[in-house]
Amino acid sequence: MEQTSRALVLLAVVLCVAVLVTPGGAHDQPKPPLTFPIDLEKCWSSLFNVNGCVLQLFESIFSGKFGNVGIACCKAFSTIDANCWPHMFPLNPFFPPLLKDNCAHIVPNLQKH
Repeated sequence: MEQTSRALVLLAVVLCVAVLVTPGGAHDQPKPPLTFPIDLEKCWSSLFNVNGCVLQLFESIFSGKFGNVGIACCKAFSTIDANCWPHMFPLNPFFPPLLKDNCAHIVPNLQKH
């Protein structure tokens, strides 16, 4: 139970950072109005619908190991539009392609994006 609550706190922190981090250049340039062309809730929804999937992904991000990502989580991840990835994982742009490759070994013939 303690591990689950710790994971939820970690997830909340990472999601806040993901929303607040803006890519980019010089600080003296005017910022465009705050717009969200990508619906982050929709991007994350398929992962939240699989029990334990988000926790599996964050464990993989922080450990660099993909062994705990299950079949159901891989299937859910494969349904996410690739345009969501930079917004979901802004601090680690290499994670989605690595996970996609790992999931292709776990579940052959996954949907390609």
